[in-house]
Amino acid sequence: MEELEGILYALKVNAFEWAKDIALAIIIFWIGMRVVKAMMRAFTKALTLREVDASLSTFLQSFLKIALQAVVFIATVNQLGVQTTSIVAILGAAGLAVGMALSGTLQNFAGGAMILMFKPFEVGDFIEAQGYSGTVKSIQIFTTILTTPDNKQVVIPNGGLSNGSLINYSAEATRRQEWTFGIGYGDDVEKAKAIIKKIIDADERVLKEPEGLIEIHALADSSVNILVRAWVASENYWSLYYAVTTEVYKAFNEEGISIPFPQMDVHLQK
Repeated sequence: MEELEGILYALKVNAFEWAKDIALAIIIFWIGMRVVKAMMRAFTKALTLREVDASLSTFLQSFLKIALQAVVFIATVNQLGVQTTSIVAILGAAGLAVGMALSGTLQNFAGGAMILMFKPFEVGDFIEAQGYSGTVKSIQIFTTILTTPDNKQVVIPNGGLSNGSLINYSAEATRRQEWTFGIGYGDDVEKAKAIIKKIIDADERVLKEPEGLIEIHALADSSVNILVRAWVASENYWSLYYAVTTEVYKAFNEEGISIPFPQMDVHLQK
């Protein structure tokens, strides 16, 4: 009889402990899920303020939500007395194996996330990176696609693109254009400079500020080189370059300014 009473007492005590553990587990789960929901709202708001790409934003939200819910689940199970050490170890080993197998892919994904978040360039920009140059056609999760000036498509992994150096030719609204015109040593330098200045001043694409430059740059082997610098809106960069080059060539010919080219004198001795 006493033995039966002891068993019943033990069951009563254990039942109380089990009920307490279950109640605490429910509370942990309920509070944890509310915390996860609050953190997800804050994270979503942060992504919206940074204008993160929609595809990346959805992926990051899903990834973070699963990770936080897994933490809440492990804490809940642990409160019920289930040993979670082995579960965490197995998950960790599996994650390590997957991470090693997909290291390159994960690096490219991280690079894509960095590009979309910090925006060193955008779709439509003309950039030079990883030995290639072209207009950015699209920024994807793992790769960035460029279109070269001769209409070739270049696919660059985002890992190297985010970690390496790049030049964004479209980042600023204005750019400095530069020409070098060579004239003969016997020609009038001031006249040549005046011709160039007249052409530059007449072109509406040339910005008045910052001020340009027309000066002798070098005394070369067969020419006096005049350096010309002018500021222009980025979208007019190449059109201005070609137009001014053509006009200077025509004006030099009309005004008798010679454009030297390399020559070699050969002397024959008997």
